[in-house]
Amino acid sequence: MSFGSLVFTPLVKKLQERYGSRRQYARMENSGASQDRFTPFESQFLAERDGFYWATIGTAGWPYVQYRGGPKGFLKVIDDHTLAFADFRGNKQYISTGNLLTDNRVAMIMVDYPRQARLKILGRVEIFEGDKAESWLPRVRMPEEKTVIERVFVIHVEAYDWNCPQHITPRYTAEEIREGMQAVEKRMQALEQENKALRKELEQFHAS
Repeated sequence: MSFGSLVFTPLVKKLQERYGSRRQYARMENSGASQDRFTPFESQFLAERDGFYWATIGTAGWPYVQYRGGPKGFLKVIDDHTLAFADFRGNKQYISTGNLLTDNRVAMIMVDYPRQARLKILGRVEIFEGDKAESWLPRVRMPEEKTVIERVFVIHVEAYDWNCPQHITPRYTAEEIREGMQAVEKRMQALEQENKALRKELEQFHAS
């Protein structure tokens, strides 16, 4: 299924026609290319994420956007059209969970800020709790995590789309900065060693 077939409503198409982008998106929508199965590229991208935003709809009609975060790999790629992650006890509002129990559709967005890339996903969510979650727990638990898992969210992907990288401001985590500084630190250490050797040679020269 294509992403456009789910989000390009008649009114959206009229706006695209008005502003000159309909031909481009019509080609994308009618290309026949499936956008509901991850390639190895998407799977790798998803496995490296440490957070994402997702939006659900409540019975009052209001969308609710929530950030979900964790160590890299907490969002599990189960197969080429299924994602899953563990839900731990939080502030006990249960807004996203309640929304999904009445409307299981979800919109997700993942952003790689250093590479200025973002992936949008539309899917339907199954919620597993209690005994029904038992078979999922080994698949979603992170080795270092000891907190009790309340439930497991399983997302069945309907479609995805890579979004334009324009206007994504590059940002870096402390870990990414440390990785980027490793080469500089190695060079600084080498220079310090060179300086130490030169100072020793100068001391020996003046002493002779």
